[in-house]
Amino acid sequence: MVRTVEHHVGLSGDATGAPSLTVAFASDFHAGVTTDPRVLQRGCEALNLAKPDVLLLGGDFVSLDARHIDWLAPLLAQIPAPLGRFAVLGNHDYWNGAGHVIRGLEAAGIEVLTNRNLRLPPPFQHIWICGLDDFLSGEPDARAAFAGADGARIVLMHAPANLLDLDGERFDLALCGHTHGGQIALPGGTPLHVAVGPLSRDYNRGRFRMEHGGTLVVSVGLGCSTLPIRLNSEPEIILCRIAPARGASSHEASGHAS
Repeated sequence: MVRTVEHHVGLSGDATGAPSLTVAFASDFHAGVTTDPRVLQRGCEALNLAKPDVLLLGGDFVSLDARHIDWLAPLLAQIPAPLGRFAVLGNHDYWNGAGHVIRGLEAAGIEVLTNRNLRLPPPFQHIWICGLDDFLSGEPDARAAFAGADGARIVLMHAPANLLDLDGERFDLALCGHTHGGQIALPGGTPLHVAVGPLSRDYNRGRFRMEHGGTLVVSVGLGCSTLPIRLNSEPEIILCRIAPARGASSHEASGHAS
Protein backbone atom coordinates (compact mmCIF):
# COMPACT_ATOMS: atom_id res chain seq x y z
CA MET A 1 0.00 0.00 0.00
CA VAL A 2 1.08 3.58 -0.69
CA ARG A 3 -0.42 6.43 1.30
CA THR A 4 -1.16 9.88 -0.08
CA VAL A 5 -0.64 12.57 2.55
CA GLU A 6 -2.01 16.01 1.76
CA HIS A 7 -0.99 19.39 3.15
CA HIS A 8 -2.44 22.86 2.61
CA VAL A 9 0.27 25.51 2.55
CA GLY A 10 0.23 29.28 2.20
CA LEU A 11 3.08 31.02 0.37
CA SER A 12 4.24 34.62 0.55
CA GLY A 13 5.03 36.82 -2.42
CA ASP A 14 3.02 38.82 -4.91
CA ALA A 15 0.30 36.28 -5.67
CA THR A 16 -2.58 38.57 -6.56
CA GLY A 17 -5.14 36.56 -8.48
CA ALA A 18 -3.04 33.39 -8.52
CA PRO A 19 -4.97 30.11 -8.44
CA SER A 20 -4.10 27.18 -6.21
CA LEU A 21 -1.02 25.17 -7.18
CA THR A 22 -0.75 21.40 -6.68
CA VAL A 23 2.77 20.13 -5.97
CA ALA A 24 3.44 16.39 -5.67
CA PHE A 25 6.55 15.15 -3.88
CA ALA A 26 8.10 11.69 -3.66
CA SER A 27 11.46 10.57 -2.37
CA ASP A 28 13.66 7.60 -1.52
CA PHE A 29 12.63 5.17 -4.22
CA HIS A 30 15.67 2.94 -3.66
CA ALA A 31 15.05 1.00 -6.85
CA GLY A 32 17.01 -2.21 -6.50
CA VAL A 33 17.10 -5.44 -4.55
CA THR A 34 15.79 -3.97 -1.28
CA THR A 35 12.54 -2.55 -2.72
CA ASP A 36 9.66 -4.46 -4.26
CA PRO A 37 9.17 -2.82 -7.67
CA ARG A 38 5.39 -3.06 -7.21
CA VAL A 39 5.64 -0.47 -4.44
CA LEU A 40 7.34 1.97 -6.80
CA GLN A 41 4.79 1.23 -9.52
CA ARG A 42 1.97 1.99 -7.08
CA GLY A 43 3.73 5.14 -5.95
CA CYS A 44 3.94 6.35 -9.55
CA GLU A 45 0.27 5.44 -10.07
CA ALA A 46 -0.66 7.53 -7.03
CA LEU A 47 1.36 10.46 -8.36
CA ASN A 48 -0.37 10.07 -11.71
CA LEU A 49 -3.83 10.09 -10.13
CA ALA A 50 -2.95 13.26 -8.21
CA LYS A 51 -2.53 15.18 -11.49
CA PRO A 52 0.02 17.63 -10.03
CA ASP A 53 0.96 20.90 -11.65
CA VAL A 54 4.56 20.35 -10.50
CA LEU A 55 6.33 17.09 -9.65
CA LEU A 56 9.25 17.25 -7.20
CA LEU A 57 11.52 14.27 -6.51
CA GLY A 58 13.81 14.17 -3.49
CA GLY A 59 16.57 11.76 -4.43
CA ASP A 60 17.81 8.28 -3.57
CA PHE A 61 16.36 6.93 -6.79
CA VAL A 62 18.55 3.80 -6.71
CA SER A 63 20.30 1.42 -4.35
CA LEU A 64 23.47 -0.55 -5.11
CA ASP A 65 23.26 -0.17 -8.91
CA ALA A 66 22.58 3.04 -10.84
CA ARG A 67 21.19 1.02 -13.76
CA HIS A 68 17.90 0.63 -11.89
CA ILE A 69 17.11 4.19 -12.99
CA ASP A 70 16.69 2.73 -16.49
CA TRP A 71 13.30 1.23 -15.57
CA LEU A 72 12.27 3.70 -12.87
CA ALA A 73 12.72 6.90 -14.89
CA PRO A 74 10.23 5.86 -17.63
CA LEU A 75 7.58 5.34 -14.92
CA LEU A 76 8.24 8.84 -13.60
CA ALA A 77 8.10 10.23 -17.14
CA GLN A 78 4.46 9.11 -17.44
CA ILE A 79 3.33 11.38 -14.58
CA PRO A 80 1.67 14.48 -16.05
CA ALA A 81 3.09 17.68 -14.55
CA PRO A 82 2.48 20.54 -16.99
CA LEU A 83 4.66 23.04 -15.08
CA GLY A 84 7.61 20.68 -14.83
CA ARG A 85 9.27 17.71 -13.17
CA PHE A 86 12.28 18.51 -11.01
CA ALA A 87 14.70 16.45 -8.91
CA VAL A 88 17.70 16.55 -6.62
CA LEU A 89 20.04 13.65 -5.92
CA GLY A 90 20.43 11.74 -2.67
CA ASN A 91 23.46 10.12 -1.09
CA HIS A 92 22.69 6.69 -2.59
CA ASP A 93 22.59 8.20 -6.07
CA TYR A 94 26.07 9.61 -5.54
CA TRP A 95 27.38 6.35 -4.08
CA ASN A 96 26.16 4.27 -7.02
CA GLY A 97 26.73 6.49 -10.05
CA ALA A 98 25.32 10.02 -10.09
CA GLY A 99 26.11 10.56 -13.76
CA HIS A 100 24.04 7.58 -14.87
CA VAL A 101 21.15 8.61 -12.62
CA ILE A 102 21.19 12.17 -13.97
CA ARG A 103 21.24 10.97 -17.56
CA GLY A 104 18.30 8.66 -16.89
CA LEU A 105 16.26 11.43 -15.26
CA GLU A 106 17.01 13.95 -17.98
CA ALA A 107 16.09 11.45 -20.71
CA ALA A 108 12.72 11.11 -18.96
CA GLY A 109 12.13 14.88 -19.02
CA ILE A 110 13.06 15.43 -15.37
CA GLU A 111 15.27 18.44 -14.71
CA VAL A 112 17.91 18.03 -12.01
CA LEU A 113 18.21 21.22 -9.93
CA THR A 114 21.64 20.96 -8.33
CA ASN A 115 22.26 24.23 -6.47
CA ARG A 116 20.08 26.23 -8.81
CA ASN A 117 16.52 27.43 -9.10
CA LEU A 118 13.77 27.86 -11.63
CA ARG A 119 10.90 30.36 -11.71
CA LEU A 120 7.47 28.96 -12.52
CA PRO A 121 5.58 30.48 -15.46
CA PRO A 122 2.47 32.70 -15.09
CA PRO A 123 0.19 32.70 -13.21
CA PHE A 124 2.70 31.27 -10.71
CA GLN A 125 5.59 33.61 -11.54
CA HIS A 126 5.82 34.55 -7.84
CA ILE A 127 7.14 31.05 -7.02
CA TRP A 128 10.69 29.69 -7.42
CA ILE A 129 11.70 26.02 -7.10
CA CYS A 130 15.14 25.98 -5.45
CA GLY A 131 17.20 22.77 -5.50
CA LEU A 132 19.91 22.18 -2.89
CA ASP A 133 22.54 19.48 -3.32
CA ASP A 134 22.81 16.52 -0.92
CA PHE A 135 24.27 17.32 2.50
CA LEU A 136 26.25 14.10 2.79
CA SER A 137 27.78 13.34 -0.60
CA GLY A 138 27.09 16.44 -2.67
CA GLU A 139 28.27 20.04 -2.41
CA PRO A 140 25.34 22.14 -1.20
CA ASP A 141 25.62 25.82 -2.10
CA ALA A 142 22.75 27.90 -0.73
CA ARG A 143 23.92 31.12 -2.37
CA ALA A 144 23.75 29.51 -5.81
CA ALA A 145 20.54 27.64 -5.07
CA PHE A 146 18.67 30.82 -4.12
CA ALA A 147 20.34 33.31 -6.47
CA GLY A 148 17.72 35.67 -7.89
CA ALA A 149 14.79 33.89 -6.22
CA ASP A 150 13.16 36.99 -4.78
CA GLY A 151 9.60 35.69 -4.37
CA ALA A 152 8.08 32.65 -2.69
CA ARG A 153 10.61 29.83 -2.35
CA ILE A 154 9.91 26.11 -2.46
CA VAL A 155 13.09 24.28 -1.50
CA LEU A 156 13.72 20.80 -2.85
CA MET A 157 16.37 18.93 -0.87
CA HIS A 158 17.19 15.36 0.09
CA ALA A 159 17.48 15.43 3.88
CA PRO A 160 16.51 17.47 6.96
CA ALA A 161 20.23 18.03 7.57
CA ASN A 162 20.21 20.30 4.50
CA LEU A 163 18.59 22.89 6.80
CA LEU A 164 22.09 23.40 8.20
CA ASP A 165 23.35 24.28 4.71
CA LEU A 166 20.86 27.12 4.13
CA ASP A 167 23.26 29.75 5.50
CA GLY A 168 20.43 31.95 6.73
CA GLU A 169 18.40 31.84 3.51
CA ARG A 170 14.64 31.97 4.06
CA PHE A 171 12.09 29.62 2.52
CA ASP A 172 8.34 29.27 2.46
CA LEU A 173 8.15 25.51 1.97
CA ALA A 174 10.91 22.88 2.10
CA LEU A 175 10.39 19.27 1.03
CA CYS A 176 12.75 16.40 1.82
CA GLY A 177 13.00 12.71 2.66
CA HIS A 178 16.06 10.59 3.55
CA THR A 179 14.86 9.54 7.03
CA HIS A 180 12.34 6.86 5.93
CA GLY A 181 10.60 7.72 9.19
CA GLY A 182 13.09 5.27 10.65
CA GLN A 183 11.77 2.60 8.24
CA ILE A 184 11.19 0.43 11.32
CA ALA A 185 9.29 2.37 13.97
CA LEU A 186 7.20 1.80 17.06
CA PRO A 187 3.40 2.15 16.85
CA GLY A 188 2.78 5.87 16.59
CA GLY A 189 5.86 6.43 14.46
CA THR A 190 8.79 6.74 16.88
CA PRO A 191 11.79 5.47 14.89
CA LEU A 192 14.03 2.78 16.33
CA HIS A 193 16.88 3.90 14.09
CA VAL A 194 17.26 6.93 11.83
CA ALA A 195 19.29 7.60 8.72
CA VAL A 196 22.62 9.37 9.12
CA GLY A 197 22.36 13.12 9.68
CA PRO A 198 22.28 15.49 12.67
CA LEU A 199 18.59 16.37 12.21
CA SER A 200 17.20 13.00 11.13
CA ARG A 201 15.64 12.21 14.50
CA ASP A 202 14.29 15.69 15.27
CA TYR A 203 12.64 15.89 11.84
CA ASN A 204 12.02 12.23 11.00
CA ARG A 205 8.55 12.56 9.42
CA GLY A 206 5.64 14.95 9.04
CA ARG A 207 5.14 18.69 8.99
CA PHE A 208 7.04 21.29 11.01
CA ARG A 209 6.68 25.04 11.44
CA MET A 210 10.13 26.59 11.45
CA GLU A 211 11.22 29.55 13.57
CA HIS A 212 11.39 31.94 10.62
CA GLY A 213 7.82 31.01 9.60
CA GLY A 214 8.54 28.55 6.80
CA THR A 215 7.07 25.06 6.59
CA LEU A 216 9.16 21.87 6.45
CA VAL A 217 7.57 18.62 5.22
CA VAL A 218 9.55 15.39 5.64
CA SER A 219 8.35 12.32 3.75
CA VAL A 220 9.00 8.75 4.92
CA GLY A 221 9.54 7.93 1.24
CA LEU A 222 8.64 4.90 -0.84
CA GLY A 223 11.45 2.35 -0.90
CA CYS A 224 13.67 0.47 1.53
CA SER A 225 17.35 0.87 2.27
CA THR A 226 19.61 -1.89 3.65
CA LEU A 227 16.70 -4.11 4.79
CA PRO A 228 13.63 -4.84 2.65
CA ILE A 229 11.31 -4.14 5.58
CA ARG A 230 9.05 -1.30 6.66
CA LEU A 231 7.18 -1.31 9.97
CA ASN A 232 4.90 1.53 11.11
CA SER A 233 6.41 3.61 8.32
CA GLU A 234 4.15 2.99 5.35
CA PRO A 235 5.33 4.16 1.91
CA GLU A 236 3.87 7.51 0.96
CA ILE A 237 3.70 10.34 -1.50
CA ILE A 238 3.05 13.96 -0.51
CA LEU A 239 0.61 16.41 -2.06
CA CYS A 240 0.83 20.12 -1.24
CA ARG A 241 -2.09 22.34 -2.15
CA ILE A 242 -0.55 25.79 -2.30
CA ALA A 243 -2.40 29.09 -2.21
CA PRO A 244 -1.55 32.70 -1.32
CA ALA A 245 -0.91 32.90 2.43
CA ARG A 246 -4.04 34.87 3.20
CA GLY A 247 -6.23 32.18 1.68
CA ALA A 248 -4.52 28.99 2.78
CA SER A 249 -5.44 26.78 5.68
CA SER A 250 -2.73 25.45 7.96
CA HIS A 251 -4.13 21.99 8.69
CA GLU A 252 -2.83 18.69 7.42
CA ALA A 253 -5.39 16.56 5.61
CA SER A 254 -5.60 12.92 6.52
CA GLY A 255 -3.66 10.54 4.31
CA HIS A 256 -5.27 7.75 2.30
CA ALA A 257 -3.84 4.61 0.85
CA SER A 258 -3.75 3.66 -2.81
